Amino acid sequence: MAMSKKVKAMSATVDREKLYDLDAALSMVKANATAKFDETIEVAIGLNVDPRHADQMVRGVVTLPKGTGKSVRVAVFARGAKAEEALAAGADIVGAEDLLEIVTGGKIDFDRCIATPDMMGLVGRLGKVLGPKGMMPNPKLGTVTMAVGDAVKAAKGGQVEYRVEKAGIIHGRLGKASFSQDDLRANFDALLGAVVRAKPSGAKGKYLQKVALSSSMGVGVKVDTETVGHSV
Repeated sequence: MAMSKKVKAMSATVDREKLYDLDAALSMVKANATAKFDETIEVAIGLNVDPRHADQMVRGVVTLPKGTGKSVRVAVFARGAKAEEALAAGADIVGAEDLLEIVTGGKIDFDRCIATPDMMGLVGRLGKVLGPKGMMPNPKLGTVTMAVGDAVKAAKGGQVEYRVEKAGIIHGRLGKASFSQDDLRANFDALLGAVVRAKPSGAKGKYLQKVALSSSMGVGVKVDTETVGHSV
């Protein structure tokens, strides 16, 4: 497929084989985010792990200090007082059997799913629907909890999940192109710091292998891992 003039112009500003200093890479990605909408700034983190082995899985949650720039819709499975607590905290959808029917019917009008522990017998039926989308509530990620109000506020306030994929890569979002470079750097540091702290016991050798940045419509920029502040 032939490249458009715009992509060719962007590609000319980036040496695809060069490893750039992190701050220079952030600057270049921002400069190349010239679409008519506010592009998302994305990061790909390559790790020396094989997630097929349980002791090499890397997964967790982290709060991006500058937010995601995205409005997050939160669904909560809860009853009674906990349902009211979730609504008061800003949850978009709250329910029990009624919400189960909606999701089972294929309508998933939310980005994060939270449940109280007593609802997991119900929510467990949705494993085949929510699991592939990475939305299944999980106590290790703080999405199965009695503190539903706090969980809703965290999800709305910039908390994101990260999970290594089969190829050993974590894909994450750092915010929008309209964010300042300092804000993008703060979110990058928070995400990478969480990933580094989550280094599994089964990981051998150099853990952090590759880092690359891009925007929704822009070209990728490879980052020198020695400049990111975490040499592991």
